[in-house]
Amino acid sequence: MSSAPNVTRVGSDGIAWLASAGSHARSTLALWEERPDAPVVLPCGTVFDVVSAPAVFGRRMLDRLWDEGAGSGPVAVFRGRMLLFAAPGTAQRLPSLLDWEEWGSRRARAVPPLLCHGVGDAVTVPPLTCADASGTARWLVPPDTRHPWLPGPEVLLWAAVRAARAAVRISIFPPADQDANVYDVSRRR
Repeated sequence: MSSAPNVTRVGSDGIAWLASAGSHARSTLALWEERPDAPVVLPCGTVFDVVSAPAVFGRRMLDRLWDEGAGSGPVAVFRGRMLLFAAPGTAQRLPSLLDWEEWGSRRARAVPPLLCHGVGDAVTVPPLTCADASGTARWLVPPDTRHPWLPGPEVLLWAAVRAARAAVRISIFPPADQDANVYDVSRRR
């Protein structure tokens, strides 16, 4: 085992929680016992949903969750994406909340799309013990309990909006009409 600073480990309770997501928990546990350095594909929708964001934007969201909010559930990085584990049902509800915030609008094009994985989807999670110096597959916040707190859609929406506002100045007002006549009324009597 390496003692590098990027070494992360998922505890036994976290392993049990992750394995409970699959329909064959014993098979998953056996695989991890044999190969703890292997990434595994787990289904979403029953134990957790996952919101996937580009790594930089996901990091901004994570910073908001910890600096200004209630913290986060488990969080992993895999192949340039930040995987934020969320409460079941988040993948179904979050897209409509993002639409309400005009996430994909013309004014907010600089804001990256979030991918929501729920019922019927699966995600690849990093290995349980990961000494990946490149940081392409590792746990940032490893699961450490059998029942971790998982943020819901409203919490993740809040974090995404705060991260977007910090990254890109998004105005709630439409752009000014360039052909409009503007009068200085400050000197009126």
